[in-house]
Amino acid sequence: MSFPPQIKVPATYMRGGTSKGAFFRLQDLPEACQVPGEARDKLLLRVIGSPDPYEKQIDGLGNATSSTSKTVILAAPTQPDHDVDYLFGQVSIDKPFVDWSGNCGNLTAAVGAFAINSGFVAKERIPENGICTVRIWQANIKKTIVAHVPITNGKVQETGDFELDGVTFPAAEVKVEFMDPADGEGSMFPTGNLVDDLEVPGVGTLKATMINAGIPTIFVNAEDIGYKGSELQGDINSDPKALTMFETIRAHGAVKMGLITDIAEAANRQHTPKVAFVAKPVDYVSSSGKQINASDVDLLVRALSMGKLHHAMMGTAAVAIATASAIPGTLVNLAAGGGDRAEVTFGHPSGTLRVGAEAKKVNGQWTATKAIMSRSARIIMEGWVRVPQDSF
Repeated sequence: MSFPPQIKVPATYMRGGTSKGAFFRLQDLPEACQVPGEARDKLLLRVIGSPDPYEKQIDGLGNATSSTSKTVILAAPTQPDHDVDYLFGQVSIDKPFVDWSGNCGNLTAAVGAFAINSGFVAKERIPENGICTVRIWQANIKKTIVAHVPITNGKVQETGDFELDGVTFPAAEVKVEFMDPADGEGSMFPTGNLVDDLEVPGVGTLKATMINAGIPTIFVNAEDIGYKGSELQGDINSDPKALTMFETIRAHGAVKMGLITDIAEAANRQHTPKVAFVAKPVDYVSSSGKQINASDVDLLVRALSMGKLHHAMMGTAAVAIATASAIPGTLVNLAAGGGDRAEVTFGHPSGTLRVGAEAKKVNGQWTATKAIMSRSARIIMEGWVRVPQDSF
């Protein structure tokens, strides 16, 4: 009995911020996978090792967490004054599903370097030494992102002394600007309110800030759901009742935000919206054993991704945090002490992160012009990924 052989697909495995993923150039994908659809999704699922009922992704590149079950496709720019198109696919671990509904802010930090290394950035725009500004069109959310990538001797500089909580080793700093991060198709606050009463069956009526900036995010107060805001992954992810509660909050918030029409649809939209809880600062010990003092941060934030508490913070959720903190009266702003703020430092399970945002009121509506953060990125492996020929 004969079986089809494996094929080789050019790929690069990269870390960006606190995430990892498989990066591809669109033109390197098999022809059937160069357009959106079933073939592309099946290929990426097989690359990552999903769906896996064991939830280990042993037979693929995934590492069985939402932070590492990710794929990126870069293509020639479709928009003027941009260097590259960036498409992100969040691969489900246990289901045959790739979610294309949002961006990955962490992997964005690696997109600039991959674009330079893959020939998308014109050579005359790459300095011999200095910073290369890469203009990225984020195709999932149709937004511009600007990555500032360090260059040494004409090559991307990956090593350095910039430390990022949630990443073990230091690397070169990459500054990322998310331009006009709010949803351009509607209000940044889909309900029209900075704070809503969100009715969640089995949980109660919660105060919630629902914002669409960076990624649709639902913020609730930690104390309203029985937490302090200093919890680590094990405190949440080992508690099935807690995970069910958060998914219920997420589903009902998604309906209220207009992202879905029925809570049943949330199961097929795992990547968005995110749900997070905020609290005023308290002392705690991070997952690495680092002491975080209340005086070190402006507020505490914990966020869930793909149904589990994130080990640090999603980059897109950090954009939402930065934007919401800049708008007086949101739950994020109030947890940080209220008032006008251009930046905040927040505590997450792995440590702290400083983010900044610019927001203003135009014709009675809040809008965000920019959110800024620093990340790092590096190539882990490059070459080819192999998949069975009949897998897509």
